Amino acid sequence: MDSLVLIGFVASLLAGLSTALGALPVFFVRDLSVRLQDVMMGFGAGVMLAASCFSLILPALEFSGVGLQAALTVAGGLLVGAFFLFITDRYSPHEHFIKGPEGSNVEKLKRIWLFVIAITLHNFPEGLAVGVGFGGGDIHNGVALATGIGLQNIPEGMVVAFALVSERYSALYAFVVSLMTGLVEPLGGLLGIGLVSISRPLLPWGMAFAAGAMLFVISDEIIPESHRKGFEKEATFGVMIGFVVMMILDVTLG
Repeated sequence: MDSLVLIGFVASLLAGLSTALGALPVFFVRDLSVRLQDVMMGFGAGVMLAASCFSLILPALEFSGVGLQAALTVAGGLLVGAFFLFITDRYSPHEHFIKGPEGSNVEKLKRIWLFVIAITLHNFPEGLAVGVGFGGGDIHNGVALATGIGLQNIPEGMVVAFALVSERYSALYAFVVSLMTGLVEPLGGLLGIGLVSISRPLLPWGMAFAAGAMLFVISDEIIPESHRKGFEKEATFGVMIGFVVMMILDVTLG
């Protein structure tokens, strides 16, 4: 079990560090087109959507048994996960890159930390999902989740870094912030793998909770953000490509 915890932690750490990998181009390119940013955000949304479906919801249904009981268990976990993100999003002071300030007491925080909090809300449930995937004892499923979320984090890290540079932060500062946001994921990973390792009956609830949290982020944050600059069709194709890529990864690795 200790080795499984270590594997889950390392996998969620590598997935989180992918944000820094995506931020590297900020040292060589000073601008990123809005069209490309929207496509990449759509791609990330598609990856997260497929990961939620194939690596979390379907296994959660299998672990829950059969019939109405399984459906209600997973439905409950999905709704609790979404509600958790709703409460966190509503009462945590943070700032969206396009929508602007949101939450309470935003004037008391430096703008950069508002960005960090917003991205943390995205990354924590992703790390939780990886941890839950490994906590179920299915290493292949955990690897598929970690790979997909790491792949999703690359364009996210790039978008975050360029958004910060556009706000006149230095390239180094933008890179460090992107790195910091990714380091939230192994914390979520440890929590997820710890909870389901202690109590196996929590596994379907944990998987559904992580899926619900990610679905909330996709619908409330990522897709609306990618549709605000007039490139809705490009972003939608990004969603489709991301979904297909993650589906292939899940079938191949899971």
